[in-house]
Amino acid sequence: MSALAIAILYRLAGAWGLVDRPDERKHHVGHIPLIGGLAAFLGVLAGAVVDGQTHLFTNVLLATAAVLALVGALDDRFDLSVRARLLVQTAAVLAMVAFTGVHIHTLGHLFGHEFELGLFGIPLTVVAVIGLLNAFNMMDGIDGLAGMLALVSIAAIILYQGQPQWPGVIVLVLLAGALVPYLAANLGLVGKKIFLGDAGSMVVGYILAWTLIHLSQSVPDNELSTIDVLWCVALPVLDTLQVVVRRIREGKSPFKPDRGHIHHMMLRAGLGPRTTLVALVMLAILFALTGMLTHSLAPGSNLIAFGALTTIYVTAMARLWQKQQSAPSVPRPRPALEPAELPSNVVRLRSSVTLLSSYSKNSQGPKRGSAAK
Repeated sequence: MSALAIAILYRLAGAWGLVDRPDERKHHVGHIPLIGGLAAFLGVLAGAVVDGQTHLFTNVLLATAAVLALVGALDDRFDLSVRARLLVQTAAVLAMVAFTGVHIHTLGHLFGHEFELGLFGIPLTVVAVIGLLNAFNMMDGIDGLAGMLALVSIAAIILYQGQPQWPGVIVLVLLAGALVPYLAANLGLVGKKIFLGDAGSMVVGYILAWTLIHLSQSVPDNELSTIDVLWCVALPVLDTLQVVVRRIREGKSPFKPDRGHIHHMMLRAGLGPRTTLVALVMLAILFALTGMLTHSLAPGSNLIAFGALTTIYVTAMARLWQKQQSAPSVPRPRPALEPAELPSNVVRLRSSVTLLSSYSKNSQGPKRGSAAK
């Protein structure tokens, strides 16, 4: 269903305006359809119907995710304001809490004590879910990155549990399968190139966030603790933290986009897109494995380890950013636009100039004089 949806939506993307155009921040060539996320979500819905999912949590999750997918598609089309997106995201999270009762109510057993959150649990849930879905949105900067990081996170969640709680992770399994056709097209393995789009990156982060909260807070005898959750999505979380901290230090809005994410820095350092993709996927796997090692230590050790990793990561990225900003900048050549991508008046002007030039060369008039010129 995901692959079929890609084939259908590809033909409709232009008419619907769901295409990504190159600008000062986006250096791709051509107008690329933003349909990968929509197609993947349709695949998840189809899989849930075939599987016969009737759990309240799953049904509400998919319903609220559908709202976010719609808003993400509208954002891809009309570039919605940050405030509008945050309002819808907050409403979706609060709807999940109201209908299912699932939220972050404890941080687990740390340093000999059970850390219950009480009334602070619901605001923390809102911040956590919105933070993770926007983290995956921000990581969608090079081909395949957001999708591959989602697959790493899904694999880590299943491995952390030891004995998988299949009713709790079935949506993640469906999501992993539905992302495969998108990744194949996005990486140029089959068909024509497509992008994930905000509809996809938001839904991926949203489904991951709620699955992690559900497993760590509401599933009895589950081995995935609240702190283990951070290790499953470590790279998107750490990179979003370093970007937010740096922007605040610079007096900028945390939501103002720039090219300060780790993949941007690696590209500026001279690495190619595919090398950067492989390196970041391996780094995400390394973080997940590190979390598995700290999981077996004394309670609280995984929290201390993650705190230390956060400090190291944020400091290292800040220094790399400063170093790259102080280095002499070399203008990056913009890719030449194809005639189909140029405004119509420019295309007509180019054609007129070409026609006049051809006429002057073939003219049999006098070789000397202003008329020939």
